[in-house]
Amino acid sequence: MSSKRLFISIELPESVARSLAELDPCLRGVRWLEPRQMHLTLSFLGSVSAETGKELGKKLRAISWKSFFLPLVGLGTFPSKGGPKIIWIGVGSGHPHLFQLHKRVQEAVLAVGLEPDLRAFHPHVTLARCRDVSPQTVRPFLRTHAVFDAGLIRVESFCLNSSELTPAGSIYTPELILPSL
Repeated sequence: MSSKRLFISIELPESVARSLAELDPCLRGVRWLEPRQMHLTLSFLGSVSAETGKELGKKLRAISWKSFFLPLVGLGTFPSKGGPKIIWIGVGSGHPHLFQLHKRVQEAVLAVGLEPDLRAFHPHVTLARCRDVSPQTVRPFLRTHAVFDAGLIRVESFCLNSSELTPAGSIYTPELILPSL
């Protein structure tokens, strides 16, 4: 039986992703993502069988939700202390529509027997991956962009994507686009 590596995300408008890509500080050990790889992950599922993926699609289609606006603001790192692994842009705080959509997605994931991500939901868009980078290397860049504001995006759909790992980075393919009401 075939399987795919799946995740559920909110995609960024192309113009916003391009402007985020232009922030690249070109630091050694920091690999900035291509605009087409930037998204806000609602749920990472890992390897999922074709049959379960089909059932998940049905559950995701049944989610009823309205579009909303989401700010993209403030850069940070994971982990917040020590050597950074990820540089991200956040979405501010207190976005009930985003958290409600995340909850409904997690319920759909559970309903088809998949393990949801049990970590606390910290919504963000990954901008870069870091390898062997000291906190001191990225600190000036982060200090300068701590309150960077990429503006508001209108969230009108979310996607079920497949991900293929390659040496040049992951290749994402939309499997299902789920629009708001």
